[in-house]
Amino acid sequence: MRTPLLALLATLALTAGGCKSLGDNPITGSISSSAAPQATTTEGWRAAVEKWRPTYDKNPQDANAAMNLGHALRMLHQSSQAVAVLQTAAVKNLRNKALLGEYGRALAENGSLDQALDVLGQSHSPDKPDWRILMAQGAVLDQLERGEEARKYYETALKIVPEEPSILSNYGLSYALSGDLTNAEAVLRRAYANPRADMRVRQNLSLVLALGGKIEEAQRVASQDLSPQEAALNMAYLRSMVSQGNNWKKLKQIDRSGTPAAQQG
Repeated sequence: MRTPLLALLATLALTAGGCKSLGDNPITGSISSSAAPQATTTEGWRAAVEKWRPTYDKNPQDANAAMNLGHALRMLHQSSQAVAVLQTAAVKNLRNKALLGEYGRALAENGSLDQALDVLGQSHSPDKPDWRILMAQGAVLDQLERGEEARKYYETALKIVPEEPSILSNYGLSYALSGDLTNAEAVLRRAYANPRADMRVRQNLSLVLALGGKIEEAQRVASQDLSPQEAALNMAYLRSMVSQGNNWKKLKQIDRSGTPAAQQG
């Protein structure tokens, strides 16, 4: 049985929060003036795939078509297809940092973490750092259980965009994955206080509060986005998780799969 925790609780973000669209590339802000209209639904992303597939098929080395098609496939959770599309274009466009950034994210989502880290490192430079790429690099390092390194990337990103909630969400979750609930809660509360905080921020704070034994507050935070029944189900799972021990192992399992291991099926 799957639960409301799916991809909400304990999920490290590879992109900034908020609406994702082909017109607003999460890597550079914009792909090109010819980018497809913004998509916010599954149907919209499917339409984007249909729009860009013919252009890509005619010329797989077209960076613009590959980015648009690859991004739409990522939004449809078709990461392996996105990798194939973006890899072909990236080989012939090694200086296109936006394309490399999209390719790096697709690799990470497809589980190729070491390769993703290498590609993401090539998608920006120390003299022109991109905070979104820094955040993605941190997320990959956390998944590789290199939390201390990951937090340095988040800290660098926060120097560029102070108090950005999507970075703080990853930063706080990184502490939680390392077993440091005190710092995790403090950082996630900073993210939660930001008017631009999204559902991911609130649900990750709810998780950390529950792990710290603050169940009632955790349920109040979770209830802002979930129905009372869903929030109650989340809390029941978290109470069980806390009572059974091995919290950090389970937390890491949730982060990697989006679903508690004991609840899959």
